[in-house]
Amino acid sequence: MKALCLGLVLLVCFFWGFTAEAQGPVVVELFTSEGCSSCPPADALLVQLSKMKAPNGAELIVLGEHVDYWNYIGWTDRFSSDIFTNRQQHYADHFRLASPYTPQMVIDGIIQFVGNDKDKVSHAILQESQNPRPATISLQLEGEKAVHITAHLAGVKKAHVFVAITEDGLTTNVARGENSGRTLRHAGVVRNLNSIGEIRDGEFDKTIKVPIEQDWNAANLKVVAWVQEAAYGPILGAASIPLTQPRQAAANISPR
Repeated sequence: MKALCLGLVLLVCFFWGFTAEAQGPVVVELFTSEGCSSCPPADALLVQLSKMKAPNGAELIVLGEHVDYWNYIGWTDRFSSDIFTNRQQHYADHFRLASPYTPQMVIDGIIQFVGNDKDKVSHAILQESQNPRPATISLQLEGEKAVHITAHLAGVKKAHVFVAITEDGLTTNVARGENSGRTLRHAGVVRNLNSIGEIRDGEFDKTIKVPIEQDWNAANLKVVAWVQEAAYGPILGAASIPLTQPRQAAANISPR
């Protein structure tokens, strides 16, 4: 715990030394599992990142994607899905890795590394927070169970639009497996993930229903949308909005 706190202090100090103009959000994906003994430090780091901003004030959007290939060794991760396993496999192919692994962080679909490496996290976020992006995304809540998504993209022929529902403040007491006896805390757990279409002629406009299960805490839910080149390439723009905001609330992110 002391080492983690020290690393985060260094991370914050590293950020304070940077004063560039704020850009759009940086997307931090963590592929993790409650059955992986190397993952808890990365999970804890993601919780900390969920409460921080990039060095230039840009939003950090965290996505905790729990894979299912660790479930066989004694503990079934209740947040795991083959959807995230498949997404990680596509990233492994994209980055030409020998195989998927945990914990893995992917920053903006561009940089990947071991997810508990605090130095690489800080450098990657610093780097990506400075990079301009061509996509503008706007999210508008429509009642309690729908969101209107618009996006504008210039200069890229083909890009996919993804939407995720994430939940913060989740805790699991692990009773078996490699993390038996540990209490794991999570942020940005992806509860639902879908590709909802492609941008055509630079524009996207769609209203979707927001799936909410009874065991999800609505107060901790966010809708996250992003535009990604070739499905698993660079993330070109992103936005997020708390699901419990008033009806007129909106997130409008300018291009970076």
